[in-house]
Amino acid sequence: MNHYQNILLTIDFSDDDHYVAHKAKQLADIFNAKLNILHVLDNIAMPDTAYGTVISLDINSTYEALEVEKSKMIYISNQLNIESSRRWMIWGEPKQEIIRLSQQENIDLIVTGSHGRHGLAMLLGSTANSILHYASCDVLAVRLPGN
Repeated sequence: MNHYQNILLTIDFSDDDHYVAHKAKQLADIFNAKLNILHVLDNIAMPDTAYGTVISLDINSTYEALEVEKSKMIYISNQLNIESSRRWMIWGEPKQEIIRLSQQENIDLIVTGSHGRHGLAMLLGSTANSILHYASCDVLAVRLPGN
């Protein structure tokens, strides 16, 4: 088995991010891999911005909701000691942007949280389920506590 060299942690700023981040950081340390982090902005309106737009974490905007999201991303990234060049915030649809970025950055493992949905919720799909089916690399779906 080849060791993982380039790991992508996906976060959604939920209360369980720390749990998933801890797993990703452990794997990166075990394999001496580079850890990347991605948050896809899909919960705030982004006027005049097309899906797939990378949001700069270094440039301040006058859009308060965006600045709040950026500060969360920077805080988590700093806690994990992730290089600034490996931090990604992209406006778009999570499933598509996670897959696109993983291919663009030659990711060999995606680490994401999973709510463990069953029944109708599973039929409707989830981000973790979509990543599992469409990623061209390995995917670790971390079962979230209480699910």
